[in-house]
Amino acid sequence: MNGMETLRDIVLIVHLVGFAVLFGAWVVEVFNGKRGITRVMHWGLAIAAVAGLALAAPWGIEGDLNYAKIGTKLVILIVIGALLGIGAGRQRKTGSVPPAVFWSIGILTLANASIAVIW
Repeated sequence: MNGMETLRDIVLIVHLVGFAVLFGAWVVEVFNGKRGITRVMHWGLAIAAVAGLALAAPWGIEGDLNYAKIGTKLVILIVIGALLGIGAGRQRKTGSVPPAVFWSIGILTLANASIAVIW
């Protein structure tokens, strides 16, 4: 294993940690009964997004980039970001997040992390 492969593996771990932060914050909200959008969720999304974009760059190591996987994960990431924005706006305005928005964030986050690992 060369240095670039090691660096890519570290970035992959950071990417998964970003999803873990987002999903973990979401799970905390599920179990505390508030079901709201938190700043930690936004940070987790940002970490996952930045690391994911870094992973989508050509690293000069063997193997081709899986553009279908990258595109799918990017679309899901954008939808999660939109849902976080919508949920945070509703939360500021009404004091609560619509259940469909809240549950979609958790489901899509789990799906995106699963795609990262399984595909």
